[in-house]
Amino acid sequence: MGSVIASMSMSLDGFVAGPNDEVDHLFAWYDEARAGAEVFPPGALGSLVCGRRLFELTNAWGGRHPMGTHVFVVTHSVPDAWPREGTPFTFVTDGVASAVRQAKDLAGSRDIAIATPTITQQCLDLGLVDMLAVDLVPVLLGKGIQLFAGLVKAPVELGTPAVIEGKGVTHLRYPVHH
Repeated sequence: MGSVIASMSMSLDGFVAGPNDEVDHLFAWYDEARAGAEVFPPGALGSLVCGRRLFELTNAWGGRHPMGTHVFVVTHSVPDAWPREGTPFTFVTDGVASAVRQAKDLAGSRDIAIATPTITQQCLDLGLVDMLAVDLVPVLLGKGIQLFAGLVKAPVELGTPAVIEGKGVTHLRYPVHH
C-alpha cells in the first residue's frame, strides 16, 4: 500500500493561497525547480483527494487533473452535471476517511496525494497522513488561507524532515508520527 502524502506549496508565513485564492507567487518556482524534488515522480501517484472548492476553483482542471490521476472529491453533494462518463472523478459524500479509503483501494501500491488545507487538516486530525510535503516559497503573503489553522487534534508530531534546496523554493518532507 502506498503512502498518504499531504503536499502543498506554502509561503514563509504559512499561507497556501492569498485572500482571494491567488497562488501565483506560490507556484512561480514550479517549472524551474521541480527537477529532483518531485514528491510524485511519474507513475508514483495512484490517486488524489481534494475538496469540492478546489474542484470548482480549477473548473475540474478541464476534465483531467494535470498529473493524470484519478481524483476523489470530498463534497456534501455531487455537483450538477457530474459525474461525467470517461472523466477521472469520484465524488465522495460520506466524508474524508471514506475518500482516503477509496483512493487507497484504487491506488494499490502507489501513493495518494492529499490536496487543499481543509482536507489536509481533516486527514491529520484523523491520523490518515503518512508524510507532509511542504514546498516552502520565500515570499510573505501577510494574509490568506493558512495550511494548518484549523487543526483540532494538535499538536501533531512530525519526524526529522528531508530538506531539498531548489531555486526559489525549499522542499521539506516530514514523516508524520502516529
